[in-house]
Amino acid sequence: MDFEHRRGWIAERIMELAAIFSIDVAAYAILSNHYHIVLRADEDRALSWSDHEVFTRWVQLFKGPDVVRRYLAQDSDLSHSDQHQLAELAGLYRSRLFDISWFMRMLNESIARKANQEEGISGRFWEGRFKSQMIYLSKTSN
Repeated sequence: MDFEHRRGWIAERIMELAAIFSIDVAAYAILSNHYHIVLRADEDRALSWSDHEVFTRWVQLFKGPDVVRRYLAQDSDLSHSDQHQLAELAGLYRSRLFDISWFMRMLNESIARKANQEEGISGRFWEGRFKSQMIYLSKTSN
C-alpha cells in the first residue's frame, strides 16, 4: 500500500494547528517514515488574546465544557461560579495554546487516528514520544 498521501495529511494538519496555536512553524520536512519540524512558541501573542479568543481557538481542537460553549454563545445567565470557572479555564487553555508539547500531541494524535482508521486497526502508531531539541540563535551586531 502506498502511504504517500499521508504526507499531505501531516502538512495540512501542521498548518491547521499553526492557525490555532500561538506557535510559529519555521520549517518542516516530511520523510517516508517520520517528520522534522521547527517550531517557536509565542507566549506574548497568547497572552495578548482575550478570553473569548482563547475559547474560540480551543473549541477548534476540542468540544469544550458546557460553560465555555454557553459563554461563546453569549449566554447572559452565567453565574459567578461560571465566570470563575471560565477565568480558570481561559488561563489553562491559553497556556496550552503556546505549549509545543500540546501542539505535537494534537498533530500526532490526529494523524495516528486517521492512519489507524485507514488501516482498520487500533493501537500505537508512532514509535515513541516526539523528541525535541532547543535551537539557539546567536544575536549578531552589525
